[in-house]
Amino acid sequence: MEDGGRAHTAIVGWACTTLCLVSYAAAFSQGASLSACSDMMPRHLRVQLHSSNNNYVTVHTNMSFFFPGDKVPVTVRSTRDYMGFMLQARKVSNNEIAGTFIFLPPGSKLLTCSEDGDTVTHSDKSLKRNLSFVWKAPDKPIGDIKFFISIVQSYFVYWAKIESAVVAQGEQN
Repeated sequence: MEDGGRAHTAIVGWACTTLCLVSYAAAFSQGASLSACSDMMPRHLRVQLHSSNNNYVTVHTNMSFFFPGDKVPVTVRSTRDYMGFMLQARKVSNNEIAGTFIFLPPGSKLLTCSEDGDTVTHSDKSLKRNLSFVWKAPDKPIGDIKFFISIVQSYFVYWAKIESAVVAQGEQN
């Protein structure tokens, strides 16, 4: 009977662990949590951060400058599939989140970190590779910006704050 008790305890322990992991994973399958707004870090159990210099993802725009109120296309390209992401524009001067996203691809949704629609995250865990967005600059001057993206390849592997080149705020006449 002792072996039967151990087997039962092992099965119950395995079942509880599996249910906990599945429910925790499901919590992030519909996008990043608000707790990730400031540092753009996933809140998964035992995740492994990879160097943002050694990744397969690029974030860029075809514009080198913008004016207040401009709409800026942003493209995320990848050589591998990934499941989750978080995208923001941040001021170079103080790292504050800036502007709003007005066009999103399927499989993504807006998140409010500081202002409505200032962040984009995944809305499902379907595999993604190349995504296009449109960011709208605030109507008032904010200075130069960079776009940042964090990518979650799998539940345990991610890259945080991959950055674009600086997009300068143009001078108005």
